Amino acid sequence: MRNFLSFLKSKTFLIQLGLAFVALLILVFFTMSWLNSTTNHGEFVEVPDFSKLSVMEMRQSVEKAGLRYEVVDSANYNPDYPKFSIIEQNPSAGTKVKANRKIYFTVNPSGYKKVTVPNIIQVTKRNASSMLKAVGLDVQRVTYIDQLGKDMVYYIKYRGKDIKPGDKLPKTSKIELICGNGNIPDSARIQADSE
Repeated sequence: MRNFLSFLKSKTFLIQLGLAFVALLILVFFTMSWLNSTTNHGEFVEVPDFSKLSVMEMRQSVEKAGLRYEVVDSANYNPDYPKFSIIEQNPSAGTKVKANRKIYFTVNPSGYKKVTVPNIIQVTKRNASSMLKAVGLDVQRVTYIDQLGKDMVYYIKYRGKDIKPGDKLPKTSKIELICGNGNIPDSARIQADSE
């Protein structure tokens, strides 16, 4: 034990300890210098705003900025943006990122997706409106005809043409409901009188 303690106090040990410390400092310095040069430490690229650009325009802008890209999804159609344009990006515009960073884009599809018209014939106007709203369709107008069932849906129209349950329409389409007003139709009265 005394030999070990005297070795720790010896000049040889202290010189070796000093050389090890200097070697460690040199290693840390070269490692930090290498990391700074390979990771471009402190060098950033500001992400441009790609919103409303077409996919082709976006590709050119991404390459010019020294970035990479990936189109991750087509969102629900947004009428405020042109067809096939960028509606979302991650990271957002103005963010500072490293060169060659990948930017993720969401593209606006060409239009609303089509939905199936539910079976609302012989259903009350109130329930029909709820069923249509649930699939993404809206009631634009309600027209009444002489039919005994008050507020009962008898026909469905889209842009003036009759449609049937099961037909496909673009989401957010405006539907016209033809409902009964609670009056007996003239044809039913004539038949009843003739009997």
